[in-house]
Amino acid sequence: MMRLFELLAAAVALHVLLTVRCSPVHRATGPAKHKESSSTSRISQWQSEKRRGRVVHPQDTFKPPVWPKEDAQNKNPLRNNSGATGPKRCGVPDYPEQINMNLNRHHRQKRYVLFGGRWPKTDLTYKFQRFPWQMNEEKVRRIFKEALKVWSDVTPLTFTEVINKEADIIIDFTRYWHGDNLPFDGPGGILAHAFFPRTHREGDIHFDYDESWTVGNELGTDLLQVAAHEFGHVLGLQHSLVPGAIMSPFYSFSYPLKLSEDDKKGIQYLYGPPLQVPPQILSETNDIPSAPDACHTDFDAVSIIRGELFFFKASYAWRIRDGRLQAGYPALASRHWRGIPQKIDAAYEDKKGNIWFFEGSNYWVFDAEHKIRGPDSLESLGLLVSHLQAALRMKEHYGHHTYLFKSGNYWRLDPQENRVDTAVPRRIQQDWWGVPDEMDAAFQDTSGFVIFISRRQYWKFDPIQRKVLEGYPRYIGADFFGCNMP
Repeated sequence: MMRLFELLAAAVALHVLLTVRCSPVHRATGPAKHKESSSTSRISQWQSEKRRGRVVHPQDTFKPPVWPKEDAQNKNPLRNNSGATGPKRCGVPDYPEQINMNLNRHHRQKRYVLFGGRWPKTDLTYKFQRFPWQMNEEKVRRIFKEALKVWSDVTPLTFTEVINKEADIIIDFTRYWHGDNLPFDGPGGILAHAFFPRTHREGDIHFDYDESWTVGNELGTDLLQVAAHEFGHVLGLQHSLVPGAIMSPFYSFSYPLKLSEDDKKGIQYLYGPPLQVPPQILSETNDIPSAPDACHTDFDAVSIIRGELFFFKASYAWRIRDGRLQAGYPALASRHWRGIPQKIDAAYEDKKGNIWFFEGSNYWVFDAEHKIRGPDSLESLGLLVSHLQAALRMKEHYGHHTYLFKSGNYWRLDPQENRVDTAVPRRIQQDWWGVPDEMDAAFQDTSGFVIFISRRQYWKFDPIQRKVLEGYPRYIGADFFGCNMP
C-alpha cells in the first residue's frame, strides 16, 4: 500500500512539473497584457547566461533530430544566417514523446500531431496589436491573408480581420520578455510562438520584433512561411517531424507556400474538408474560350513568380507548379494582377518579391496582387527604347543582376538606383554566346540555367560557361506543356 502511495505521489509531481514548463500561462487582462518588461538588466543577464549555455529554456530543449542514415535524404533543410547559436525555429515547445516515437520507430508512417483540441466554430476573427518595422501595415495584412488562405482552402474555416473589436486570434510583434514565460532571444533562434485552442491564451500569436522580416526572398526571415506555421498551432496542430511539412518546428525557405499531405490530413481531421460549392453555370461560357493553345502558340513573356512559372500570352496566363500545369489555367492574368496591361512585353520578380511588368514605353510594379507603382515611363529607368523583349533577374556567383533585352542588345538594371548602368547597350552576342538576338522571354530555372525563349522554341544557357548547351533549341510545348510535337 505504501509503495502504491509513493508511485501516485511521483506521478502527480511529474504532472505538475510538465504543466509549469510546457503550458501557457493565464491570459493577462487590460493594458498590461502586451506591456514589455522595463528591466533591461534582467534581459542582459538572461541573454548573457543563454550565450554561455547556463540557461535551458523549454523552447530550446529539443534540437533538430539526428535522422537515421536511411532517412538522411529526407532531412528537412535548416537555415540560420543570423549567427545565432542554433537553427531558426518556432518557440512552441516540442514534446519528448513525439520525438522519441519518431526516432525509435522511423519505419512507421510519421503523421501530424494534435494538441489542445479545436475551435468550436469555423468562422474566426483576427486582429493585429503591433506590426514589424520592416514593412508597411497594408503589406503585412496581405501576407497574413495569404498565410491563412492555405488553411482555409482545405477546410470550412473562414478568417475575418477586425479592428477595435474582440477577436479570436490576436497577432503581435514583441520583444524578449513579454508576459507569457516564453521570451524571445533577439535575431535568429526563436522566431515566433502561438497558443493552442482550449488553453488559457488560446489564439495569441507572438512574433519576435527583432527578426529581419521579409517576404519572397532569402534576405531575412520569410514572414509568410512563419505566419502559416503559427496559424497551424492556433488551429490545434502540434509540430510535425514529416520532412517538408509547414508544421515542422524548424524554419526553411520554400516557395510556393503550400501544405504537405501531412498538414492537410491534420487540419482536416480537426475541421473536415472544405464545403462543397455548387459549380457556377456561367463558368463554362465565361471562362476563356478564346485562350490560345499552348502547344501551338508563342508567348509574350515568361517569369518565375513566388516559385511558380507563369507564361503570358495576350491577356492570359498559364501557371506551372512542380512541372505541372495547374487546374483552371489558362486564366485571365487580371485575376492575379488587377490593372495589368492587356498584353505585356516582359516580366520579372525583384529581390523584394515585387513583380515588374513591361509594356510599350511603360512599366508597372505589383506587390503580390496589388499594384504599387505605374504606369511609369521607361525613360525614368534611363532607357531610350520601348517594347522590351525580355527581362531577367539572374543569380550569379557574385550576386544577383537584372538584365533587359531588345533586338540583339541588353542593359543591366541597377536595383538600388532603379536605373540602367548606362543608356548605351551592349550586344547580346558579346556576352551571351548562342542566344538568339530576337527573343520573347527569359528566366532562370531552379538548376541555375537561363532559359531564353524565341517563338515556340527555347535555348538553355549555362551562365558559368557563358554558352548555350548542346541539343538546343527545343520545343516549349513538348517540354513545358507535354504536347506531342512533330
